[in-house]
Amino acid sequence: MIRTLTGYAVVGVVAIIVLKLLFGIIGFALSLLWTLLWLAAIGFLIYLVLKIVSPDTARRVREKVAGREKTDS
Repeated sequence: MIRTLTGYAVVGVVAIIVLKLLFGIIGFALSLLWTLLWLAAIGFLIYLVLKIVSPDTARRVREKVAGREKTDS
């Protein structure tokens, strides 16, 4: 009986450790995702303002980000 209780206690401790690690990784991933979404939203707002203020510059920025360079020759 003591052996069974000790086994359950060990399984319980291991389960708590595994759950803490799992939720820590999930929390980190969600935090990273939220930060990336926040930065993308800020970048979009900056691009939107740039597009309203200076459409030509916004076009050049879009081409740089997309990787399509336009040659003027």
